[in-house]
Amino acid sequence: MGLVGSLQVVVLVALTSTATGLDIPLEVEQPPTIITYTSGPMVALPFDNKITIRCEARGNPPPEYRWTKDGEDFVPPYVTTDYPDGTFVLHNKGLIAFKGKYRCYASNKLGTAMTEEIELRVPSMPKFPKEFNFPVVVKEGEPIILECNPPEGMAPRQIYWMSSDLEHIEQDERVSMSTDGNLYFSNALQNDSRQDYCCFAHFFKIRTIVQKADMAVVVKSLKPGNESADAGNATQAPPARIPSMLLPSGVQTEKVLLRGENLQLECIPQGYPTPTVKWMKMGDKLPLRTQMNNFGKLLFISSIHESDGGKYMCKAQNSAGEVVHYFNVIVDDPPKWETEPPHSQLTVIGTDVHIKCSVSGKPLPDITWRRNGDVIIDDPGSNKQVFDDTLVLLNARAQDSAVYQCEASNPHGSILANINIMVMNMAPRILTRDFQEYAVVQGEDIVMNCSVFSSPPPNISWAKDETLEIVKAERFLAVDGDLKILSAEKNDRGKYLCVASNTEGNSSITAVLDVKDSTKIVYAPQDLQIISGTTAQLMCQAEVDKSLLGAFEVVWRKDGEEIPLSSEENSRYFMDDGMLQIMSVNLSDQGRYTCIARTILDEDNATALLTVLDVPDAPKNVEILELKSQRNVCLSWVPGSDHNSSVTEFIVEYEESQWEPGRWKELKKVAGNQETAEVALQGHLNYQFRVYAVNVVGPGPPSEPTERYKTPPAAPDKNPENIRIRGHLPHQLDISWEPLLPIEHNAPGLEYKVSYRKLGVEDVWKEHLVQRHSFVVSNTSTFIPFEIKIQSRNSHGWGPDPKVATGYSGEDVPTAAPRDIAVEVINTTLLRVSWTPAPPATVRGHLGGYVVHWLRKRSWLEPNRILDDRKMLFFPGKRTLAIVPGLEPFSEYILTVNVLNKKGNGPNSDPVTFNTPEGAPDPVPILTASNAQKDSILLVWAPPLKTNGILTGYLLQHHLVNETTLEAVVSQETNITGADTTQWQLRGLEEGSLYRFHLRACTRAGCGPPLAQESRTPVTAAYLSPTPAVAPVQSSYNCSLSVPISIPDNSTHPPLVPVLLNISSYVSDTFAKISWIAETEQQDSELYVAYMNNRDGNWLVTEAVNASRSFHVIDGLKPGTVYTVRLMAKRLVDNASIFEDVIQTRDKAKGVLRSNFLTQGWFIGTMCAVALLTLVALMACFVRRNQGGKYAGTPPPSSTQRQDMVSMEKVKERENLHSDAESQGMKDDTFCEFSDSEEKPLKGGSLRSLPGDEALGDSVSRGSLDDYGNVGREFNEDGSFIGEYSGFTHRGSVSEPSAPRPVKA
Repeated sequence: MGLVGSLQVVVLVALTSTATGLDIPLEVEQPPTIITYTSGPMVALPFDNKITIRCEARGNPPPEYRWTKDGEDFVPPYVTTDYPDGTFVLHNKGLIAFKGKYRCYASNKLGTAMTEEIELRVPSMPKFPKEFNFPVVVKEGEPIILECNPPEGMAPRQIYWMSSDLEHIEQDERVSMSTDGNLYFSNALQNDSRQDYCCFAHFFKIRTIVQKADMAVVVKSLKPGNESADAGNATQAPPARIPSMLLPSGVQTEKVLLRGENLQLECIPQGYPTPTVKWMKMGDKLPLRTQMNNFGKLLFISSIHESDGGKYMCKAQNSAGEVVHYFNVIVDDPPKWETEPPHSQLTVIGTDVHIKCSVSGKPLPDITWRRNGDVIIDDPGSNKQVFDDTLVLLNARAQDSAVYQCEASNPHGSILANINIMVMNMAPRILTRDFQEYAVVQGEDIVMNCSVFSSPPPNISWAKDETLEIVKAERFLAVDGDLKILSAEKNDRGKYLCVASNTEGNSSITAVLDVKDSTKIVYAPQDLQIISGTTAQLMCQAEVDKSLLGAFEVVWRKDGEEIPLSSEENSRYFMDDGMLQIMSVNLSDQGRYTCIARTILDEDNATALLTVLDVPDAPKNVEILELKSQRNVCLSWVPGSDHNSSVTEFIVEYEESQWEPGRWKELKKVAGNQETAEVALQGHLNYQFRVYAVNVVGPGPPSEPTERYKTPPAAPDKNPENIRIRGHLPHQLDISWEPLLPIEHNAPGLEYKVSYRKLGVEDVWKEHLVQRHSFVVSNTSTFIPFEIKIQSRNSHGWGPDPKVATGYSGEDVPTAAPRDIAVEVINTTLLRVSWTPAPPATVRGHLGGYVVHWLRKRSWLEPNRILDDRKMLFFPGKRTLAIVPGLEPFSEYILTVNVLNKKGNGPNSDPVTFNTPEGAPDPVPILTASNAQKDSILLVWAPPLKTNGILTGYLLQHHLVNETTLEAVVSQETNITGADTTQWQLRGLEEGSLYRFHLRACTRAGCGPPLAQESRTPVTAAYLSPTPAVAPVQSSYNCSLSVPISIPDNSTHPPLVPVLLNISSYVSDTFAKISWIAETEQQDSELYVAYMNNRDGNWLVTEAVNASRSFHVIDGLKPGTVYTVRLMAKRLVDNASIFEDVIQTRDKAKGVLRSNFLTQGWFIGTMCAVALLTLVALMACFVRRNQGGKYAGTPPPSSTQRQDMVSMEKVKERENLHSDAESQGMKDDTFCEFSDSEEKPLKGGSLRSLPGDEALGDSVSRGSLDDYGNVGREFNEDGSFIGEYSGFTHRGSVSEPSAPRPVKA
């Protein structure tokens, strides 16, 4: 039940005088109380350097000490400062003078306390006295007593009887040693005579052995008639003697022992023959724990108690008679407290004080009473009266306060008690500190202290919030004046008042209680299985009251033992933020791990089981058991520990000493639940075996190897395998096989019998014995089947019957070609071919497949030019139909087919001629928009590189573009029927508008894909089109050309880019210089130059170049290599470039180009003359140069001509454009001026060299089949053909550079 609101709790506690002990706080004046002292007796050993005798008491005022020795005052010679004042130290030197009984007294003004007597024993070094021992002379049959009389010394003590040669004297029923150390002979025999009986005393504690002087015994023999004679004369047996007791003497012995001691009763008789001893207890049975020692002469009972007391009898008897002795055993007790010593008392003035000293003992102890160490004399007139075991203080007064002693003693010892009697009246004195703060976690119990001293005893009450309303609360208990709160709650926090009162007054204190949140583990460690050698992680996260964070810690225990966490490098335990990490876990780390999250107030714990998985231990006791034969044995073993991961399998290994000694190999695997394995062995080998186990962790160590086991020789168990039958030559049969392993020989002299015959032709086997593992049969027919079998044999016989294998003799090239070749043209580039296979007999080998060859004889665009473009395609397996791709449209082809086997190609079939139809042309390579006027734009283009037929004209579409949505608003279409037309003036356009153009080339088969371009009409006639320049026509032609971009109809309009004029280049063998002129408003623009080696297709882009620089040098080029160059406004290689062209660096090996250059100069001069006459001639010149010399009306260039690479000459930078008013006013009459110098402008497309004797550039295949290699001449063993798709490249041809390709990642 909790406290709510201002609910108050009051607990009343009354302390009354009881019989319990008085614990007076030291803050209160009180007489001395002995708290510790040295209990006696003390024994000073010779090797002790000092003896410390302690005495410590407490009291207020602090007590003073004094000592007595043997009842006399004693001043200690040396009082140590290492202990309280009552302790003193005695040093070893002269210690014998301090032997005696000591008593310590502690006194202050209120009384004196005293200790029991402390006895100090100082034993001397034990030694036997010097003495001369006369020989003991007896007659045969008489008793002998050899006295040892060992010296006193430190117990325990052990007595030995030995000879001078340190040989023990043999003891039995006749000769024995008593507990007092003497050696007794019940009767003497002649062989008892000797001169060196020695008694040794061994003192264990002081590690000392002392020896008594030798004693001699002479036993005289008896003559006939009982007369004694010297030994050596004739003797006779001694006469019978009636038994009597050598020990103890008399008829009865009284034995007094203390309870708990060991009882020893001893009877040693004399007589002849040797008497036997029997024991009994009069009127009762001997206790069950009774032992008979020393050949029945010693009765031993351990730890006796009162019931063991009584009368015992021993009887010794022989044939002559008997004797008895009685023992009266008395069991006494030393003094002891019946319950507990009397307690100190605190009482008020005027009461009677009773001090009862209840003791027991046997005999009954005498009680002596003392006051402050002085004996109380019984005086009838005094208020101190003694009644039996009780001292009464009548009507006690304050002066009766003292320390009273009760001492009880009997012959077996004494006990003493100090009783502090305090007689006073005193108001309550609270000893607990005021405003003491207490803290407890929610749900735990708390005790708030209120320690009070007063006389009479006080009434103690508790209240909360300084009110005294008494409210019953089950959770609030009074415990000896303290307040205990059970299961503390948050609303229990606050201030509590403790009030103590009695008849003399009252006092109070305040206690402050704070209830905190309990510590709780919120993420406990989880049971974990971990592989040995890895790192184990156990997580433990706890919530704790914020105010206790400073005293919060997480401790880990393993199996109850705390784990030492160290920062040393060699420590395997680390803890970080509650996580325990165990590095390199091993099997010893397995166990229960407990996480303890604790503060100074509480703790919480959680436990997880860590299981360490490791590889299994090695199996043990591997044994070999023979089964039906010596080559079939059973291995058995005892599995080792699986280390918490079940064994999945056992692996049996063997080692043999003949072929591969020391190398262990796997023989057999068995399931993990088996402990035996039956194995079949090879013959003529000397084996040994071992076994190892495997579990999920891995393989364990192997067992110890077995003893060697030798198997007898035997015939082979198997024949060779993997027989391979081949024919490397047409008239030869090659046979090979995989030989038997050495361990499979089973005996010496292994060889093979090779048998063969023609399949289905011969009945008789031809046989040969060989020792190698191959055999060749010569002079066979070509490719005929054989049957082959191979059998092994050794000195002990043949192997099993062999299996028959089939194969063929050698192959030869086919002799016939496929027939009835038929072709079906599917489309312009695809063909279906069919044929009738060649007769199987003519193949003369395993059919590999068919090879289709086709030759492009001519293009119908240039019918008079004979081509030699050969290709081939291989089709594996047995087939009669094939599809041939990659043909060129509008061409004449010749096709043949041949069959193929491993030896090569057969003859070609009769050739078949066919034609491919016309196809749609390729896209035009370049489309430029120039000479933009307010209502017209001039479009100029180059014909498609491949027309794929007879060009019939062009289809031009132009679209007015909405510049907001970038969508076409108005579209128109124009059919241009002139095949030679390469420019078109579009009129009727809207002023200041954006147009998108699509141009397609057409043949009779249809139109090809479009090339897109965008351009804008100016607002005024004087405005130059801002579309980017694609290529300058000539250096003096003040125009802007737009880049050819393939843009779909819904493409976005490209951003405006710098307007560049007079773009030119100079090309050397290892570098190229690109020059341009930027308009004034574009001087701060940035340009990027990209170039690509057409051989590998990888683009490289330079860093940004400022447009005002007017040129850029591309360095590090390869001589004689074709490159594509782009000038761009952004660092992105795409088709949206300002300018693009194909160049070729000069070849160092050829100093050629001067004559070609002169030819090109003349050609340029001629074109410039024509350009000066009319603008139309100028544009025709421009188009002709873009085509590399193709004139209108001439047939399209051949494939070989189209593949001629660009040959660029040394070009100088162009002159700056004239900006005078006259040239600016030319408008429509503006033209490009050609110079007769060596400066050559770059084209928007490829500048192609005119046909010449020398063609430069790399050979790059353009056909779709060019990626395949030549057909090889051999098959693989599985019959598949090597290199299925090949193309023959015409030597000396120069391929055309491919179109720009995407940048490779």
